Amino acid sequence: MSELLDILPFGHLHGEDVQWNADDGCLWWTDLSGCALHAWHLQRGALRSFATPERLGCFAFIDGDARLLAAFASGFALFDPVSGALEWLDRCEPAGSGRRFNDGRADRQGRFWAGTMVEDATQAEPYSAGLYCLGADGRAQLRESGVGIANGLCWSPDGRTMYFADSPRHAIWVYDFDPDSGHIGPRRDFARTAPGVEPDGSCVDAEGGVWNAQWGAGQVVRYAPDGQVLEVLDTPGALQPTCVAFAGPALDLLCVTSARIGLSPESLAAQPHAGDVFVFRTGTRGLPESRARWPAA
Repeated sequence: MSELLDILPFGHLHGEDVQWNADDGCLWWTDLSGCALHAWHLQRGALRSFATPERLGCFAFIDGDARLLAAFASGFALFDPVSGALEWLDRCEPAGSGRRFNDGRADRQGRFWAGTMVEDATQAEPYSAGLYCLGADGRAQLRESGVGIANGLCWSPDGRTMYFADSPRHAIWVYDFDPDSGHIGPRRDFARTAPGVEPDGSCVDAEGGVWNAQWGAGQVVRYAPDGQVLEVLDTPGALQPTCVAFAGPALDLLCVTSARIGLSPESLAAQPHAGDVFVFRTGTRGLPESRARWPAA
């Protein structure tokens, strides 16, 4: 069984998209609403922070390149967090669309995927968000539609199964995935969360277990590949866990970001660890984070 080892007291506004970078020994994540990107060195306990030009929903490390492939609020870009250099590729959600980019990651073949969410219902139709894959020409290709808030994107160890969540529908879906073409089959139900509980970010371990952070419940759930619940981890003092990633040289540390955005002073008093990062030791190991290939094949 897993055990809680540490709570890193960062108190970020909206921690998201946590990832482990074995090259620099750092845990990286975005403070989405705080317009910042953070890197925590696991051994030295040192934090570096970088300003972002827009809210950063998700990113991927690029194989052989110090830059990141990023999905900012308005679209895809190449971003160097150290210098701040930015190269826009496809700004497909401009200001006024009522939508912004949210969760995403690279698949096991190095394609970069990111989903959007409906943020302003006065400007966008309900469930008008989608899931995009960045093409070799730098243009976003729509792969799934009818989405409220895109979340929980991850792939099975063999890359032939894709998991994807729509938070307001309380649904985690599963798709057959063609590793060669990136084609996804029709979605099927994988798991459902209770009313008031929204599935957020996910990752897959080496055994094929799917770990999902569940906003509103203060928990992370591990599912078997058939959707059976295997384990539930509490995030004490934080009801809004947002994303999960395996970290450390042995990939046996499960790191969980959380958020304090939207909480009243009373709720914050009752949730002293909202916005912190939780570190668990698990009985299973993760997989190396997939790196993006750029230019894409």
